[in-house]
Amino acid sequence: MPQELGPLARELSLSYYEDALPAHDRFHANRVRDVAIRLANECENSVDRDVLSAAAWLHDIGRPREREGKIDNHDEWGTAEAAALLADEGVSTERIAAIKHCIRTHSIRSSSPEPETIEAKLLFDADKLDAAGARGLIRMACIVGERSGRAGEKYAVIDDSTASGMVSPDFPDVSLLREWAEERLDRLYTSPGRRLGESRRRFMDEFFTQFTGEIGVAGEK
Repeated sequence: MPQELGPLARELSLSYYEDALPAHDRFHANRVRDVAIRLANECENSVDRDVLSAAAWLHDIGRPREREGKIDNHDEWGTAEAAALLADEGVSTERIAAIKHCIRTHSIRSSSPEPETIEAKLLFDADKLDAAGARGLIRMACIVGERSGRAGEKYAVIDDSTASGMVSPDFPDVSLLREWAEERLDRLYTSPGRRLGESRRRFMDEFFTQFTGEIGVAGEK
């Protein structure tokens, strides 16, 4: 008899995150898993928490390979890889299909299919919530750092171009963090996800008010 799906998926996933950068490492997977279960506990619908937990651990196993240019799409590769790993452990075809749907639909990319099951929607929400709030803004800054100067992209400037008047419009500034975070919060599917999202949005509003004050727009308090 296969062991419980959540612990099994955690065990199977960890080696894939060894070369991950901070924004998509095993700690991110763990946070997504914890938030997803929290949302499930507040959800009125029946939720398969084993499927949700397993999908959370496995959802970004393809990220390091995508970053290194070994694969084009970590969603598709991760879905297939997770299915193979779980099949080798004797997980049922039905549960593998449910996990595959969660992984395939967790991304905010325009090419990503819409999540249809409650487990997929909860995974999507938990993943996006890890890009909002205090920890989420730090994570978004890590992602900007990962991309800056790579593959011809411009370095990001941690400033506000509208305030300083010194930043070229070709250089993304700190407002990019807010745009990315709010884009994700606006896409949340579930009521528990949206409630937590509003709490994190309020924090971000306060943060960026303070940030603006620190660079002298309104005068630092």
